[in-house]
Amino acid sequence: MPKNKGGGKNKRRGKREGKSTQKRELILKEENQEYARVEKLLGNGRLEGKCYDGKTRMCIIRGKFIKRVWIKQGDIVLLGLREFQDDKADVIHKYGPDEARILKAKGELPDYAKVGTGDKAEEEEDCGFDFEDI
Repeated sequence: MPKNKGGGKNKRRGKREGKSTQKRELILKEENQEYARVEKLLGNGRLEGKCYDGKTRMCIIRGKFIKRVWIKQGDIVLLGLREFQDDKADVIHKYGPDEARILKAKGELPDYAKVGTGDKAEEEEDCGFDFEDI
């Protein structure tokens, strides 16, 4: 019997979905939408986001984003607010670091918003040790 070196009948049919290098149009917030910073990933397609209106909301990642758009702590996202539940929202869009800088320059994000820092800046601030004394 011949050996199967290829791996099945669909061996040559691979998923060809690479990163697109072209710039996409910047999506701005509309009515019943708010910008937020990801505070904590809760798992199961959920996260905790700190909105720039001062509220912390539990956000649900859309099924379209799961395994396609990777969201991490410190990212800026656009949330769709729910009229019937103020403490929950849906993630509509994730902004990259360069898009977030453009939003801040346009005045869409407040001045105190941390853009493009990610987890590293928080780790340095939260450190309880004073290394200068050692």
